[in-house]
Parts: sequence; structure tokens; C-alpha cells
Amino acid sequence: MIIAETIEQLHAALSAQREAHPRQFIGFVPTMGFLHEGHASLMRRAKEECGYAVLSIFVNPMQFGPNEDFDQYPRDAARDIQIAEKNGIDVVFMPSVAEMYPKKPVTKVMIGGVTERLCGASRPGHFDGVGLVVSKLFHLVQPDRAYFGMKDAQQVAVIERMTEDLNIPVRIVPCETVREADGLALSSRNVYLSEEERSQAVILSRTLARAEEWVKSPGMTNRALSDKIKESIGQAPLAKIDYAEVLTYPDLESLHDDAEIISHNGKILVALAVKFGRTRLIDNRLMELHGGGYHV
Repeated sequence: MIIAETIEQLHAALSAQREAHPRQFIGFVPTMGFLHEGHASLMRRAKEECGYAVLSIFVNPMQFGPNEDFDQYPRDAARDIQIAEKNGIDVVFMPSVAEMYPKKPVTKVMIGGVTERLCGASRPGHFDGVGLVVSKLFHLVQPDRAYFGMKDAQQVAVIERMTEDLNIPVRIVPCETVREADGLALSSRNVYLSEEERSQAVILSRTLARAEEWVKSPGMTNRALSDKIKESIGQAPLAKIDYAEVLTYPDLESLHDDAEIISHNGKILVALAVKFGRTRLIDNRLMELHGGGYHV
């Protein structure tokens, strides 16, 4: 496995690979490190489907707000390298901030529409930073396929739309959320949770499971479903809701408050962001409705 800390080293590794195996696909998994089994599942899939897999580890300062946890974001490079090697990665790209941004960027990649709700509303500027770094990484790696976890469904929608609008020649591969045995979605931020916060955080996955059943109820409107979701999360005393919304997917548009959910034709996303103490967790459930029928 090659560890590239500079763009020059990355290009050298990729050029050698393309020269030796011109017909082999390159799979790419962009991450901010502190890897867990969710990341590992993306790595394995990239390796299996493409034959050559690149992982990036870069905590991108451009997607953190002024009062967010950039400095405290968990990092463990040595452990990440071991996990990458174990899961078949061929190149790990681990640039410094100075390597990625030698000058303060004056170029912005702004994606409208799909960024206006959910995390885009509660974290202003976040997706501008995501769009900038992902577009840079796509140009640097030039992968055939890029793998993203659906735990952050809005991020997947944003990147798919950016890739489509800019005609970036990469296929985005959304991958299922990986969970703990009790249902909590894997996240690098889970390490911040106290024992009590961790025990209460399972209310997110339990609420989403209930939402799948509530959606099937005759007469269940968007307003009523949103109220039931918030009431369910409220059973956890430490939970403070940032948002709990039901939107179309991938356009992330609002449903009419009084519309019967089950009558919708297309995909809907039940998306949550909830704080436990200082730790903000996100989770979601994607469902497909067929004007009276439904499946997850």
C-alpha cells in the first residue's frame, strides 16, 4: 500500500497504475479519517468492484463553521492506515491543509436547491466546503467510481447533483448505512458520547423504524408524521432536535403538510439531526412510495 502525503506523490502512484493497468477501474473513497466499519465497507466495495482502490483522509476545514469541532475532530492516522491496508486500499492520500489549500481559496463550488434544507440550513456554508473539497479530490484522483455512505443522504444528493451539473466523469455509488448491533448509525463522532448519551442515542434508529410503519397508516399526513417523529425522539431526555423532516429524494423538496404520505409517488427521506450534549448525530431512512404502495 502506498501512502501519499503530497499531490505529486498521488499523481505518481496513479500514473504508474494507469500505465501498468490501463483498463482497470479506479475506485475512490473520500473520508475525514478516524475510520470505522462504515468506511471499511466502502473500501471493500471499491476494491471488489474496481480492482484498484484509493482512500483519502483529510479533515477539511472549509466545511466546518466557526463554532464547530474542526480542532477537536477525532484523528488517528496510524490506526487509519492499518484499517485501510486491512481492507484492500492501494493508495492512501493523506494531505495536509497546506497541501490542499496552499492559498486561501477564492473559488467556490456552490450547489443550490438540495443544500437549502437539513444540514445546509443549520450549518451555513457547510456544503460550499464539501463541494470545493470533493471537486478538488475528484480532479486529483480522477476515479471511475466514488463511494459514499447513505448515512449522510443529503451529502450524497449534493455530490450527485454537482457531478451531474459539472459533467465530472465519475459514477457516484451510494452505499447502505452501517449500524451498531443496537441500531445506532456508525459515526466518527460517536466517540464524543457519554455512556448515558450513547444509550439514549438509539432513539434515532428506533424512531426511523417506527416511521416506516407510520407511513403505511391510512390518512397519515406529513404534518402528523413529523409530529410523531418529534414526539418519539422527545422520549430521550437528553435529545435536542436540530431538525426532523420528511422530504422528497433526491431533490429534497417539502411535501405539503396535509398531504397523505402514502399517496406520494417517488422516494421520500425521513432525515434527523439531533444533539446529545455537544454531539450532533444525523440519521435517515429512505423509502420509495408508489401512490399507495411502499417499500424501503
